[in-house]
Amino acid sequence: MTVFTIGYEGLDIDTFLSLLAEHGIETVVDIRELPLSRKPGFSKKALASAVNLSGIEYVHMVDLGCPKPVRNRYREDGNWKHYTDGFLKHLKTQKSAIADLSNLVNSSNCALLCYEADFNFCHRSMVANAVQKHCGADIEHISVADVRTAMPAGRQLACA
Repeated sequence: MTVFTIGYEGLDIDTFLSLLAEHGIETVVDIRELPLSRKPGFSKKALASAVNLSGIEYVHMVDLGCPKPVRNRYREDGNWKHYTDGFLKHLKTQKSAIADLSNLVNSSNCALLCYEADFNFCHRSMVANAVQKHCGADIEHISVADVRTAMPAGRQLACA
């Protein structure tokens, strides 16, 4: 059993859907607190429609999104450690959501979705780690290119 993660930054909807198909994804689990996007095809309704038309289920798990105060603080101070600490504190209060997600991962080939291309700088990695701890799932991060080794200077986390 594997929990996949994917960020749609830099992808168009067709490439995104191709990556899902390539990895045999059956369920996209949107873990953005606010599933809105300026990028065409990636807001909740359009995304759900596109994945459903591809034979993939769409699930939104708002409780696993990063809370606005944590995101806002990161935008202000750019401190990844503060962001991580804040999100992990929130995640500890989401045991039921992690259990629900773990059950879903046990029954379906799932990909956790957020915006950020680099899973090293996205809360979806922390959610995947929590699932791994809960049910022993392996983790695989879907990407079209090698993962950046460091976030470029001045980079703002867009992860919700």
